[in-house]
Amino acid sequence: MRSNNTAVWHPSLPTTPGSLGYTIYRSVLLFSALHILLFLQPALGGVLKYPQNLFHSQDLAFLWSIENRNTLYTTIKRYIKKGILIRIQKGFYSKVPLEQLNPLKLGLGFLHSFAYLSTESILTQAGIISQSIPYITFVSNQSKRFKIKDNFYISRQMKDEFLFNETGIIEKDGVRQAILERAVADLLYYNSNYHFDAPSLIDWKKVENIQKVIGFKS
Repeated sequence: MRSNNTAVWHPSLPTTPGSLGYTIYRSVLLFSALHILLFLQPALGGVLKYPQNLFHSQDLAFLWSIENRNTLYTTIKRYIKKGILIRIQKGFYSKVPLEQLNPLKLGLGFLHSFAYLSTESILTQAGIISQSIPYITFVSNQSKRFKIKDNFYISRQMKDEFLFNETGIIEKDGVRQAILERAVADLLYYNSNYHFDAPSLIDWKKVENIQKVIGFKS
């Protein structure tokens, strides 16, 4: 018969630091904590540690490893209620107020595909087009007009074989954009008879070379 005075170790109780029991006890606690962090990450606001500010629903599903659509939208609603996410449009969210976002990055984020600033937006900045353009112009694989807050956007669709040729495309302040001559070549791709207000400011030889390299002209 076991004596009532026999000491029985229980894994839920810490023992003397440095002992085997204490080491096992701490390991169990650590494993449990990691388990919670891994599987309950969405409820803990894990999105805050990621550098990007803009998310589509599918981004969040991937980030949180959520496959069930109802679970995904329930989690998103909870984040919005807590102020962690801000709904911009259906399926498009930000973790910072829109006033803090670059309008160019906001438009590119909405398109959610390879795109760059080009055509009128670039040519207006360079003085090639004199009139004011009330919208921001992108080139992408989508034909779309949209508005976010006070900004209007136009995305013109381009064939992939031309779109992904990055001749004359640079990155400035984290935004892909066309150089002047690429913007001219792009605009002529859409309208070969386009009238430029200041054609003398354009390096036409460079434009023609870009057209040939991309494949706009044979």
